[in-house]
Amino acid sequence: MTLPNTLSNVSPNTLTHTLLAFADLYIEKHQREHHQLPTVESDEDWASDCEQGRHNDEEIYWKPVKITNKLNFENVEQALNLTLHQDIKDYFTCIYSESIEAESEDGKLSLLLAWNKKDFERLQQNLIGHIMMKQKLKQNITLFFAVTDEDDMIISLDNETGEIWVEQVGCKPHKKLANNMVEFLNKLTPLTSVDDGS
Repeated sequence: MTLPNTLSNVSPNTLTHTLLAFADLYIEKHQREHHQLPTVESDEDWASDCEQGRHNDEEIYWKPVKITNKLNFENVEQALNLTLHQDIKDYFTCIYSESIEAESEDGKLSLLLAWNKKDFERLQQNLIGHIMMKQKLKQNITLFFAVTDEDDMIISLDNETGEIWVEQVGCKPHKKLANNMVEFLNKLTPLTSVDDGS
């Protein structure tokens, strides 16, 4: 099923294009398999541009949307006196979305994304906490962007190289998954379900 207004009508071969295309693929697959957009619990105090109308009294339909207001990580970089890798900045300022479930050759995962501007700010605070922990442990700086179905296992980007790794929270990365974010996203298959709110 082709959506009339897909997200990925931008120049190819960029991280932004790759993420937008993957979000399109997720929505297309969900509509093909479940004949509707994905749903999430409704919360009037947690509004988002992603909302696409009511499903029932408790749930709303949603889909990823391009972020139109200018978001950036300047406050994080200034607070930590650290330059973040461009890929992580592009990733988190590209779309508003619920977490997107996916599968790789190494297992299932959830891509973490911001639902709204407040969620983006909360995400920034979580990244600051993660970076400060890494600095305290004298480990290379990594930036998480996905969680796995294994407890305490996250997927992160090496801030120096841009490589994608699996790491246990508090530990050094232990398994390289891809040379960069685009390569990693291109290896993923979207997973859809109507049972878990995704």
